[in-house]
Amino acid sequence: MLNRGPMSLPLPGLSDTDPVGSIAHLIQTALTPVFMLSGIGTLLNLFNTRLARVSDHLEEIAHRLDDDPPDDARNVLLRHQERLHRRVFSLDTAILLGAVGGASTCGAAFMLFLGSLRDSSLAVVLVTLFGAALCCTIGSLAAFFIDSVLGWHGLRSEGSLPRISAKH
Repeated sequence: MLNRGPMSLPLPGLSDTDPVGSIAHLIQTALTPVFMLSGIGTLLNLFNTRLARVSDHLEEIAHRLDDDPPDDARNVLLRHQERLHRRVFSLDTAILLGAVGGASTCGAAFMLFLGSLRDSSLAVVLVTLFGAALCCTIGSLAAFFIDSVLGWHGLRSEGSLPRISAKH
């Protein structure tokens, strides 16, 4: 270990052979969860904003349905309302998975802290938590993708967006 005098204690994770490299590795290891949490936080903000917009749109559809529209318009509104409910479910799933991913990242960061004490049995917990964080983040992005597809499909089916054709 590094020699810092007769009463000094070695820093966890540092070696005698390459102290600068060990410190750099320790810093990289400590920063990885911070960047992951920052990204997850940004995604959760995006998902919540999107959910608020979809909820507002659901309220608007409910008010239009209360006005007792003609049958053909009512059917269009009901289909639109059904798709919006699927989008809410998809966004709720994205938010739930993102929150679990964030919690797993916090757990992984905590295990990194405890792992600096060199208990090798914590390595399995660390890998599991960080793996869960990555899987949940991927799942939340997949759920968000589903919401995006539902949103764009609805706009196209209602004629708000032109259909993309293969012809040039």
